[in-house]
Amino acid sequence: MAAKKERPATANPPKSKAAKVSTPSATTSTPLNARAELSREELRKLVSEAAYYRAKQRGFTPGHEVEDWVQAEAEVMRRIGAARTAR
Repeated sequence: MAAKKERPATANPPKSKAAKVSTPSATTSTPLNARAELSREELRKLVSEAAYYRAKQRGFTPGHEVEDWVQAEAEVMRRIGAARTAR
């Protein structure tokens, strides 16, 4: 039985058909941390949505609106802080 010949390694391996991931270059005008800062309106919207879901979770019973808002604000600020430290 003849021994199998190994194929020589090529300098340029075949390219996969997977989507290319582009990386920002040094000449890009948008800084890498462009989304690091949220506007007041964006922050208010995030807190508002979080407060809504807190109210929904407890069945929208009245009398807890301020508590929902304060807890939602703390949650959003914690998440934003965690996202900033992960960069």
